[in-house]
Amino acid sequence: MRHAYQASAVRAAEQPFLAAGQGPILMRTAAHGLGMGVASVLKSQGRRIYGARVAILVGSGNNGGDALYAGAWLATHGARTTALLAGSRTHPDALTAFEKAGGRCLALTADTGAAEFLTEARASGVVIDGLLGTGSSGGLREPVATVVEKLEQLSGMRRPLVVACDLPSGVDATTGEVHGPVLRADLTVTFGAYKSGLLSSPAEQLCGAVKLVDLGIGDLLGPKDVSRLDDGDLAALLPNPLAADHKYTRGVAGIIAGSAQYPGAGLLAAAAASACGPGMVRYLGPAQVAAALHVRNPEVVCSEDSPQDVRVQAWLVGPGIDGDDAQYERAREAIAASCAAAIPVVVDAAALALVEPSADGGNAHLVLTPHAGELSALLARCGVVLSRSKIEASPLAAARTTAALFGAVVLLKGPTTVVADSTGAVYTQANGTPRLATAGSGDTLAGILVALLAMRGTATLTVTAALAAALHGELARCELTRDDAGVPAAHNPSETLNAGMLAARIPAVWAKLSTPPTSAA
Repeated sequence: MRHAYQASAVRAAEQPFLAAGQGPILMRTAAHGLGMGVASVLKSQGRRIYGARVAILVGSGNNGGDALYAGAWLATHGARTTALLAGSRTHPDALTAFEKAGGRCLALTADTGAAEFLTEARASGVVIDGLLGTGSSGGLREPVATVVEKLEQLSGMRRPLVVACDLPSGVDATTGEVHGPVLRADLTVTFGAYKSGLLSSPAEQLCGAVKLVDLGIGDLLGPKDVSRLDDGDLAALLPNPLAADHKYTRGVAGIIAGSAQYPGAGLLAAAAASACGPGMVRYLGPAQVAAALHVRNPEVVCSEDSPQDVRVQAWLVGPGIDGDDAQYERAREAIAASCAAAIPVVVDAAALALVEPSADGGNAHLVLTPHAGELSALLARCGVVLSRSKIEASPLAAARTTAALFGAVVLLKGPTTVVADSTGAVYTQANGTPRLATAGSGDTLAGILVALLAMRGTATLTVTAALAAALHGELARCELTRDDAGVPAAHNPSETLNAGMLAARIPAVWAKLSTPPTSAA
């Protein structure tokens, strides 16, 4: 599991080392890791350091110093390195080391340096972004902002690979907010600890791969701010049946979804829940939706009962119930009953309108699953004005605010899904790809989540919600095909995808994730 920390926590953890005079050691360690990161992206393109051209954007302070020391290391290994000195306080020792290694410097003023550097950058294999570091706030200023903007406009073969030093300049290390222009990185080499903003939208989508360089400050970091489930966690958390289990002990997932107007939502949610392998899936809803379900998933038990008349371990309410008064009433009953019975309820789509803020623990068993537009409407009912665009600009803060206001777990869907609860715990998952952004994909996620809640019993709702988001994302990332014997084989990343295809992928992806990778002997 990865843990990330606020920028202030990372700086505080570094302070005792700096006070003890170990700053140069930390900087050299960071710079070596940055240089190795540049070497790795060159290698990915079939190139070596020797003979490569590397252009470096250098800001004031330690971030620029890290970049210059990395440039010096690359120069001693045969790279042609050119640095644009954009700050007024270039790190003196790092600059001396860079020039001594043969690096070339260009001074950036309003009239000089920029054009020559841009020419060099276009001819380079790699650009290092060492302008703003963890301690910065806001975005780039002129004239370097224009330089970055012009670099960002390059595309295709004209665009060099970009390696960010600690974080892409203009990204808020704590919140994940972005203050443009930002040079999109292919690799971000971050130092000491993962920063919360690097594991949050919209910043994460500008970071590329993120590599951590250990500076030995881990014991001083304090409480984690954001967590993320990795492959090993998924293998440990995905439930598997025991020898003595039967259909009731394996969990019963109840679904109140779909209507005459939107039957597909119920079909997608039920198919996804059933594919996860709970002991049973119960569907409550209109007869015409049940009839379609009996064709697609005959194992689902369907009725038009009230939630009070059936026994389940978790409920899903809301997808596609728009305009159906009976479905709304069933959803309302399931939510009301959850408090007394301690049964978790996934509240999605139209059912979000049935939830009210709670400060007394009355919503503790609810998992709210809005996208940014739905969250904006949900908050507006409570007098909190937060537009969709503002939520998308800072989803980490929006999810935390909503979890505290409603006293529930909030799963905010997006490129990086945020799961937050009222205790302050936060998980972010970015397992998916843009190919999941299709109609019905959220219904599939809701079905996965209710199944996992039913199967995992008393497990923490927050972790289970993060697990569901991760599994849902992997359905797009693990593009499994099958050989003639029906065995999962190679993958095809260019294959088209729609929500109706997702449930069929769950068993194979589940099996793949449940088997932890084995290390080479």
